[in-house]
Amino acid sequence: MSGPKFPPQPNDSSSSAPQNSDPADSSQGKDHPAAKGFTRRGFLKGAGVAAAGTALLEGAQVFTREAAAATRGEHHGVKELGPGAVPVTLNVNGKEQTIHLEPRTTLADALRVQMGLTGTKVVCDRGSCSGCTVLLDKMPVNSCMTLAIDAIGHKVTTIEGLSNASAHPDEVHPVQAAFIKHDAMQCGFCTPGMVMTCSALLQKNPNPTEDDVRRATAGNLCRCGTYPRIFAATLEAAGVSGKETIRNA
Repeated sequence: MSGPKFPPQPNDSSSSAPQNSDPADSSQGKDHPAAKGFTRRGFLKGAGVAAAGTALLEGAQVFTREAAAATRGEHHGVKELGPGAVPVTLNVNGKEQTIHLEPRTTLADALRVQMGLTGTKVVCDRGSCSGCTVLLDKMPVNSCMTLAIDAIGHKVTTIEGLSNASAHPDEVHPVQAAFIKHDAMQCGFCTPGMVMTCSALLQKNPNPTEDDVRRATAGNLCRCGTYPRIFAATLEAAGVSGKETIRNA
């Protein structure tokens, strides 16, 4: 038994010719650029990549030269410090003192370890509680998040130097006296930072409201919860305690 028979196909000369899907026509010859794989699109792509590579290389060379100049202290007056200890002169509590420290040293460590001013407390050591607050040109800052070398040329005031700013160094600052009167402390870790923040507020605003005190101390955390007493002490130090009633914190 034989299989199905199909009618003979007409002789089509085009069907016998090989199909050429290559964009390079065979009539162009083997020496034509397209026949060798070169196209205008490929040429443009190659030119673009070459230009980008050249620009990147030039940028890297410029950066290398600037970095080398900065290392040598030749670029915009940059001076290399470290990595070892270097002499640094700081103005703390009205006195200039030269200490040797590594450039990575925080202001809190410089005050506590190098200068022995342990009134500044390091609590969280990440700038979230403001227990280490000191004044930098009358501005409250977290000393645990401030490099000591960044305080060069500025006036630093700590809790030890707050009373010395008054006419009678033997007397405590009015804010400190009010904190003692109102018993505005328990464990004491937040107290130096609170006192510095509140004293900075009174320097800027001698007649604050309770809301002003709340906003000023919003970044200072007291884990013992003495906020109402802190507000009352600050308002009394400002001389306005009798004008307002302290709300619950």
